Amino acid sequence: MRLDIVTIFPDYFAPLELSLVGKAHASGLLSWGVHDLRDWAHDRHRTVDDTPYGGGAGMVMKPEPWGEAFDALVDPDDPPTLIVPTPSGEPFRQPVAHELAALPRLLFACGRYEGIDARVMEHARTRMPVRELSLGDYVLNGGEVAALAIIEAVVRLIPGVVGNPESLVEESYSVAGDGTLEYPVYTKPASWRGLDVPPVLLSGHHGEVARWRRERSHERTARRRPDLLPPA
Repeated sequence: MRLDIVTIFPDYFAPLELSLVGKAHASGLLSWGVHDLRDWAHDRHRTVDDTPYGGGAGMVMKPEPWGEAFDALVDPDDPPTLIVPTPSGEPFRQPVAHELAALPRLLFACGRYEGIDARVMEHARTRMPVRELSLGDYVLNGGEVAALAIIEAVVRLIPGVVGNPESLVEESYSVAGDGTLEYPVYTKPASWRGLDVPPVLLSGHHGEVARWRRERSHERTARRRPDLLPPA
């Protein structure tokens, strides 16, 4: 997979070199380029924002630098899918992560201030698929943190990135599982500060362990995210 990221804060993406994403890069499963939007601004101050038409607080990102950035990064014969983190986007959920993980190239547009001039996305849709995605019902200062979260969620689904692919089956929101929250997990020691590991996990009875995990998963989901449970 190839990632291209356009931002006014390229240093935000240094963490890509860490952990599983960094290993995927080192092994050749993933490549990326981080591009400074200001490289496509041509005035002395490298301006990428201006006041909003219609008045109001804040600034809006200008269309010209974004247009030139896409001109430079988008191959018209093999366009990427444009990912735009925004609180007004569709919810980013695990099925969306799976869809994106199957694509060969993603281009991230990290907005700032009050957002990107709406004409940028209108024009971009004539050139490539566009997904405007929201991490949740809250607002960040810009798209960089959200882009990092989306990248990590997507890259870990690329075959070969996670060492044991079975771990992707039993985790929360698993598409391969039932989409509920993961059960509680424990490790050694069996007793810690007066708290004991549930005896069933020490029994060696795989069927009973599987049933216990399934029941705890559904209990946790019913308590925290009942919307994830299938209809009764």
